[in-house]
Amino acid sequence: MSEKTIFKRIIDKEIPANIVHEDELCLAFHDVNPQAPVHVLVIPKKEIASANQLTGDDAELLGHLFGVIRTLAQKLGLENGYRVVTNCGNDGGQTVYHLHFHLLGGRPLAWPPG
Repeated sequence: MSEKTIFKRIIDKEIPANIVHEDELCLAFHDVNPQAPVHVLVIPKKEIASANQLTGDDAELLGHLFGVIRTLAQKLGLENGYRVVTNCGNDGGQTVYHLHFHLLGGRPLAWPPG
């Protein structure tokens, strides 16, 4: 059996997090190493390693996640805009192999990002 990711440990309440949203499908919490004034991670409770492992069966889950992101952006005062990022694989900068979306905002964000 593989070791739990840090995100699975947060879902299981083994590691504390500054949670801003939780429902039956997902969890959202402030990033401990923020890259913008607002930096929230939105993760599914279903264990999916990355965007590469998504299937058609996950369409409803993805719609839910993006609805939560939209609601959090409003709740967190990101009326001037925000960015949603998911890293996929080593070259994409993924360090935790549990699908997650970064909600970033609160300042102008440069392009290209990396």
